[in-house]
Amino acid sequence: MKTRKGQGSALDPLGAVAPRPHGLSASDLAAEISGRTDVYFNRTRAIVTRFGDKRVTYAMFLRRPVISAPRLMLEWLADVAAARGTEFDIEVTHPEGTWTGAGEPLVYISGSLAHLADLETILLQKLGPACVAAHNAYQMAQSLPKVGFLAMEARHCAGAEMQQMMAYAAAVGSRAAQAEGAKGFIGNANDFTAHWFGNPAGRGTMPHALIGYAGTTVRAAEMFHETFPQETLTVLVDYFGREITDGLAVCERFPALAAEGKLNLRLDTHGGRFLEGLDPAESYAVLERHAPGAIRRYRSDIELRYLVGTGVSAAAIWRMREALNQAGFPAVRIVASSGFGVDKCRVMADCRAPIDIVGTGSFIPDTWSETYATADIVEYDGQPMVKVGREFLLRRNGARRKPA
Repeated sequence: MKTRKGQGSALDPLGAVAPRPHGLSASDLAAEISGRTDVYFNRTRAIVTRFGDKRVTYAMFLRRPVISAPRLMLEWLADVAAARGTEFDIEVTHPEGTWTGAGEPLVYISGSLAHLADLETILLQKLGPACVAAHNAYQMAQSLPKVGFLAMEARHCAGAEMQQMMAYAAAVGSRAAQAEGAKGFIGNANDFTAHWFGNPAGRGTMPHALIGYAGTTVRAAEMFHETFPQETLTVLVDYFGREITDGLAVCERFPALAAEGKLNLRLDTHGGRFLEGLDPAESYAVLERHAPGAIRRYRSDIELRYLVGTGVSAAAIWRMREALNQAGFPAVRIVASSGFGVDKCRVMADCRAPIDIVGTGSFIPDTWSETYATADIVEYDGQPMVKVGREFLLRRNGARRKPA
C-alpha cells in the first residue's frame, strides 16, 4: 500500500514501542468483512466483479472539525490489501494530529472498486470516533496546559477494539496539545493501551473497593504502600465522605512522602453530595477567596455546577488545596476525576483550579452522531465524478477544493 502525505506537518509517530497484533488469515478476514459490512456494499462488489472493475478514488471526511487520527483505519486497510493481493494508493491530506475543518477530506483512497466497495462501513467505523475523541482530548489538554492527564476510558468502552481506539485518540490529541506547550496525557490506567502513551505499563493505585476492604482510608494507604513501596502513593479520599479529614490523616501518616511530593490525594466525590464541609454558600465563599471573578463569568447552569455544585467542583478543589496548605502539606498534589470533559476543563481553567493531575475518560464522544464519518467516490477511472452537493470533495489539478 502506497501512502502519500498532503500539506501539513505530521507529529512524531505514536505507539512505536508496541508491535501490531497478528492479523486474521485471508479467509477469516474475508468472512469478517462480509459479515460486518452493509449488504448493499457486498452486492456492489459482486456486481462490479461481474460487469468489470474500475479504478476509483474515495474521499473520507467528517461534518465537524476534528483532529486527524487515521492510523487504525489505515493499518487495517493495509492488512486487507495484503490479504487480497492488491494495492491501494493513499493520500493523507491532514497528517495525524493536525486540525481538520468540517467537510474537509482527511484521506483519499484509490484502488480497485472490486476491492474497496465492501470496505466502506468498517473504514468509517475506524476513522470517525477516533478523530472526534482526539479533538476532545486536545481541547482538554490545551485548556489546562500545566496539568497532567491520565486516560481512564477503558471502563466506559464497549470492548477491546473501542478501548484501543479511544486510547489511541487520546494520545493523538495529547500530542497535538503538547506541540503547543501543554503537558497533556502522561499515561493511562491499563497495560493494554499503555504503549500509545510511550509507557510500558498503565498507572494507578487504588479503587474505592480497596478502601472498603481495608476499613479506613489510612489503612488502605498503608496496605498499598507496603505492597508497592516504590510507587507514588495516590489515595482516594471520598469513600467515607471525609475528604479533608481523611486526606489530612493520610498526610500525617506519611509525612516524608508528603514532603517529598510523592503523595497524591484523589478527589472523586460523586454528584450526589458536596465535598466535606461545603454547601452552596460555603462553595461560593471558597471561590470568592481564590477566584472571585469566576462566578461572575459563568454562562450556564452546567458551568455553575462545575464551579460551586456537588461533586468535584472548582470550589471543592480549592478547598482541598486550602486545607492542605494550612496544615503544612503544600507539596501534596491533588488528582481530580469525575466527569472532566471539555467543558469542565475549561471552567477549571477559568478559575485557575489548583489541579495537578486529571484522571478522565470523558474524551469519549458524548454525542455519537458527531462521530459519523462519510465516504464518497470522487473519481472513476481518473474521471472526476461525485454526487450532486459533494463537489467540494473533488480534486482539481492535484489539489482538493475547500468545502462550500
